[in-house]
Amino acid sequence: MEEEIKKALDEIRPQLQADGGDVEFISVSDDGQVAVRLTGACGSCPMATMTLKMGVEAHLKKTVPGVTEVIQG
Repeated sequence: MEEEIKKALDEIRPQLQADGGDVEFISVSDDGQVAVRLTGACGSCPMATMTLKMGVEAHLKKTVPGVTEVIQG
């Protein structure tokens, strides 16, 4: 599952980089909870939580079976 998650993150990375940010994979738990770190402009943006949930989490849930949640790690 880890490789599928990293591939899915690579698919959305260009949108984050266009705004001066990025996303870094940290870990995935047995129950499908994925920990990531938003970096660059995304790390300090007031909209980071929305980006994490509405962007990163939504994309991972749609493309990687078994992902249940994405959290800031």
